Amino acid sequence: MREKLSAAIKQAMLDKEKNRLGTLRLIHAAIKDRDIAVRTEGNMDGVTDDAILGIMTKMVKQRIDSASIYEQAGRLELAEQERSEIKVINEFLPKQLSEEETRAAVQSAIGAVGATSVRDMGKVMAALKAQYAGQMDFGKAGGAVKELLG
Repeated sequence: MREKLSAAIKQAMLDKEKNRLGTLRLIHAAIKDRDIAVRTEGNMDGVTDDAILGIMTKMVKQRIDSASIYEQAGRLELAEQERSEIKVINEFLPKQLSEEETRAAVQSAIGAVGATSVRDMGKVMAALKAQYAGQMDFGKAGGAVKELLG
């Protein structure tokens, strides 16, 4: 994941794509910040690719929220900037599951962990996060779990 990001930064520099380069550097800085945080805990290797996916997923969510706030405030140019950053970040994320695929994955996870009630929601969500990191909106998945177990 890190090599892919570094290669993209170099290519953006060569192509003189200022906006893309800025977004790639934001991703790189967020990963570096997390690397520093885990080093204080004794992990000298830095964060894993799964953690990097989590960082990028969080960055996308933040930008979606910001874009909607900018739209409500009438700042369409800033909303468009956020959307362009989302496109760049999404290049590094795995394909997101559709609503039907998410529902099927939730049903499969419920069967796999033997969940019978909403009390087992934590087990189901843990199984989903282990298998579908970066591919699923876990907020929506949580709603589907509640619906199917409730």
